[in-house]
Amino acid sequence: MAEPVHWRADGVPRSARFDDIYHTETGALAQSRHVFLGGCGLPAAWADRPQWLILETGFGFGLNFLTTWQAWRADEHRPRLLHFVSIEAYPVAREDLVRAAVAHPELAELAAALAAQWHGLLPGFHRLSFDDGRVLLTLCIGDVQPMLRAQRFEADSLFLDGFSPQSNPAMWSPETLKAVSRFARPGTRIATWTIARAVRDALAQNGFQVEKHKGFPPKRDCLRGVFAPAWTVRRRGPLPVRIDTPGHCAVVGAGLAGAAVAASLARRGWRVTVLDAADHAAAGASALPVGLLAPHVSPDDALLSRLTRAGIRATWQALESLLEEGRDWAATGVRELRTDGDVRVPPGWSPEGPNESFPADGAALWHARAGWVRPGALVQAWLRQPGISVRYGARVTAFVRADAGLRLIDPAGATLLEADRIVLAGGIDGAALAPALPLQPVRGQVEWGHAARGAARLPAIPLNGDGHLIAQVPDADGALWLTGATFDRDSRDLAPRAADTAANRARLARLHPAAADALASAFADGSAQSWVGVRCASADRRPLVGPLEEAAMPGVWVSTAMGSRGLTFAALCAELLAAHWHGEPLPLPAPLAHALDTRRLTRRR
Repeated sequence: MAEPVHWRADGVPRSARFDDIYHTETGALAQSRHVFLGGCGLPAAWADRPQWLILETGFGFGLNFLTTWQAWRADEHRPRLLHFVSIEAYPVAREDLVRAAVAHPELAELAAALAAQWHGLLPGFHRLSFDDGRVLLTLCIGDVQPMLRAQRFEADSLFLDGFSPQSNPAMWSPETLKAVSRFARPGTRIATWTIARAVRDALAQNGFQVEKHKGFPPKRDCLRGVFAPAWTVRRRGPLPVRIDTPGHCAVVGAGLAGAAVAASLARRGWRVTVLDAADHAAAGASALPVGLLAPHVSPDDALLSRLTRAGIRATWQALESLLEEGRDWAATGVRELRTDGDVRVPPGWSPEGPNESFPADGAALWHARAGWVRPGALVQAWLRQPGISVRYGARVTAFVRADAGLRLIDPAGATLLEADRIVLAGGIDGAALAPALPLQPVRGQVEWGHAARGAARLPAIPLNGDGHLIAQVPDADGALWLTGATFDRDSRDLAPRAADTAANRARLARLHPAAADALASAFADGSAQSWVGVRCASADRRPLVGPLEEAAMPGVWVSTAMGSRGLTFAALCAELLAAHWHGEPLPLPAPLAHALDTRRLTRRR
């Protein structure tokens, strides 16, 4: 449930939990500019930098984020990418978020964009994307110390905010401030509105040189500082390498995984060349006529459930910004039927709660943030982004070290191109380039067609369960429908099989008998078609994101093995790869990021 907010008669919001107000009575926006932006020397400090990373303790109504975003927009010398990471244990309702911004008309547009993505804030990380992915807000929902332990990056600015040390001592404890110092590098600036002696002493003990400055009324003083320890800082393990000067990257594969990687890297200034052996994009498993986007839900909120939730949020933002709803995708929701009657969800989930999946009736789940997508349209939209070029008919059979970086080789032994880095994202066709990884082909067949007769009897809402059905998809030839799918491990056979068609029809009859009857004539007259694709899966059925062989071939990474969930995982894995390269905040808590890392399998072996 959202945190209740009490609005006083003067319009100032107050928390009953902490018996404190959310911001000063004399102007939250002015306080943000004076205390936090001014205290960290912004926007001047970020001038012409490739990226700027801010860590905040205490999101509240997001006014510090909105003020920073507004300053970034207004600055001609703004960094290419702005990362804002904020921790919040008790997120407020969307309505209160909007109400807090009403007093600041100059923030109306930004506040509306934030409110539109203010959903599903279960414990964990939530990556919100704005301004074509150049402003990234990572909301860390949970208690401050566990959330700080789940991230690792070097911040350029630190905003210490939250309720007062008297009301919320855990936010300002020596342990919390020590954890905050782990994100500082020499020169990192820190700012806060409190000058409590205990806070000043704890910051000084952790390497910050702090001093009082003129405060924002009614506060007489505020606190500003810089990380400049008198000792050599020793970190537990190496920090992520931070690339400030992107170069040329070759991405092998023009499907969902490769196109998503290309778009994420191009946004960060990379010159990206995508190579694919086919004569067009999305020619492999991504050529599915229409796909289903829906989360995995489990009673214990297992790893796959948390990963798919994060993945759908990343994909959803790309769909909204790049594609035309109703033509390329549709937010229809998805009804998941459970034949065993087990519709349990994690405790506390309900239609009124912060989630989008809840019991619809005695044998079904309703996924509100789900729907259908044309994978090819999303691939094309990603590949059209500035900084990306695509070469078709370019089959890569090997890569070797070169004086200037890495050289990609074709079947004849000729050089296709040279690049600073390579990302292998070609699905199972690229398995030969990554023999160190346990990749497995998984053949899948679906049936599809256009419903001329009986279309009215097909459900407008996609169904999922033992198989799935997507119908009523607008198309030039009529209402497109698709149902399936089969899963044949270790098979690369692309020929349709009559036995698989029969199996898919049997699944459909169990899933939706009326739809099976309506489509019987399509199968009888031959207008129904079979589509076959070969997915790429890993040994533990999770995607693989990380270096291929760090010692033998540095600079070669992979983003692959997404199985039947390419629509769910492509955007998330691409952002995770880019975060590793640039030393950025991760879009996932560290344990979830480790669960996708290629090194999890090499360590196991």
